[in-house]
Amino acid sequence: MTLFHRSLLALAATLFAALPLHAQEAAIRKALTERLPQLKVDEVTRTAVPGMYEVRYGGTEILYTDEHGDYVFTGSMVDTKTRADLTEQRIAKLTAVDFDKLPFKDAMAFHQGSGARKMAVFVDPNCGYCKRFERDLAQLKDVTIYTFIIPILSADSIAKAKDIWCSKDAAHSWRAWMLDGQAPVKTMGNSCDTSALDRNLAFAQKARINGTPAVFFADGTRKPGAMSGAEVEKLLVATSAPATHKQ
Repeated sequence: MTLFHRSLLALAATLFAALPLHAQEAAIRKALTERLPQLKVDEVTRTAVPGMYEVRYGGTEILYTDEHGDYVFTGSMVDTKTRADLTEQRIAKLTAVDFDKLPFKDAMAFHQGSGARKMAVFVDPNCGYCKRFERDLAQLKDVTIYTFIIPILSADSIAKAKDIWCSKDAAHSWRAWMLDGQAPVKTMGNSCDTSALDRNLAFAQKARINGTPAVFFADGTRKPGAMSGAEVEKLLVATSAPATHKQ
């Protein structure tokens, strides 16, 4: 490359950097759309790192690019001073829900102690992690746990979910199965309304709940995967104040 060409590139970079922020973001979006048409860009925003931009696509998916859209890369952006995973925090914000607007009528409610603190879990009856997590949940004090069954792992999950939901005491049947391996009584006929399970699945798809367990706290904080009882307790303390839902 000649000195002339290097000078032109340097000038172009300078002019690009001088663009207003919205124009830079628009230019990046245009470049990515032209070069990666399969990437449906929702939003481009500048990050705290000079020259690095966040690209949000698919609603809540994130990747990063340079200021020209020449390169894209995925992974976690970590603040080395605080050790905070900034990517994880951003996704948590994007996927947060309004706790009070969860479809509680389609959940089983477990009131433990005073039941003052609130949390919700989305679980599959054949999920091994969910079974281990249920043991920790059962030990929590002064909490109401709203359990939404989403049978996503297998056809047997659907059958078990229906049997549990249609039992005389769904909450009892759920914990009997999850904690003690006591299979629910098989559902006979079509007299039981299992549309709640369908609504749970539809909500899970809309909220991008792709695995179980998925945990939501009263302030909208969302945590994927099982946690220890101590971790849940810490989050309950931190997030219980805003809760207003009563059932």
